[in-house]
Amino acid sequence: MYEKYIEQLLIEAKLRNLAPSSAKYYADCMRHFFEYIQKDPGDITVYDVRDFLLMKSDTISATTINHYNSAIHFFFRRVLHKPWDDDIIPRMKEDYHLPVILSPDEINLLLDSVTDIKYKAIFSLLYGSGLRVSEVVALDYCDISRRNMTVHVRKSKSRIDRYTILSQKSLDILTEYWFTYNKPMEALFIQKNKPHNRLTASAVQQFLRQTCRNAGFKKNITPHTLRHAFATHLLEGGVEFRYIQTLLGHRDPKSTEVYLHLSNKTVLGITSPLDREAGDIRG
Repeated sequence: MYEKYIEQLLIEAKLRNLAPSSAKYYADCMRHFFEYIQKDPGDITVYDVRDFLLMKSDTISATTINHYNSAIHFFFRRVLHKPWDDDIIPRMKEDYHLPVILSPDEINLLLDSVTDIKYKAIFSLLYGSGLRVSEVVALDYCDISRRNMTVHVRKSKSRIDRYTILSQKSLDILTEYWFTYNKPMEALFIQKNKPHNRLTASAVQQFLRQTCRNAGFKKNITPHTLRHAFATHLLEGGVEFRYIQTLLGHRDPKSTEVYLHLSNKTVLGITSPLDREAGDIRG
């Protein structure tokens, strides 16, 4: 009963050029909703949605609730062509937590702990070029420019092609990997036992977790942690905010502003009023 509605949702998503991952996520959210509601989709009301999200709010985060909200909203408006009421189905206020940031010494320890040259090359790009894990696994051989020392990012989350910097250390590790894995000329990072298949983001995440566990890290480190460290260390090194935004591929400056909160305050030149000379303090 529900699959024809899921198919229609995927068509509407394609017509609007949503990312395939977003369309799949919407479809998965709707399957959970249909399983709960057990009604013909044509009979669903905003109060059914409200009850579903209230039930879910006991077990999942506000961020995930808002993802469900977005998926069902899209379905209501684009597939059912029904009105939506933000007063009945409000978006939840999300808690904000600063991400984990590794120090340069911790980055070096992590890279030194990697035993597989392929993953060492990947981690060096995540940190050295500020890439997302989805961008790294989508790289082709031709995206690496030795002459210009750049990485061409073609399939970014923000739908903006961009160039970012290529570290000499990353290039050296990449070169060793390339020769070790029989010089892949299309997809840059391939599966060991399936050389015609790209490496998956989940494989990178899993290997990073294992590496951090073996190295004794207590922090919750993900591939995005290395991208966060890239931006924070650039800011601490005096690189202008707008250049960091460009390297990260952020459309909205607010996405980059988080690194102002993460950067070392002494590097930013901020001095506490308590540290001023005693004679400068007026009572």
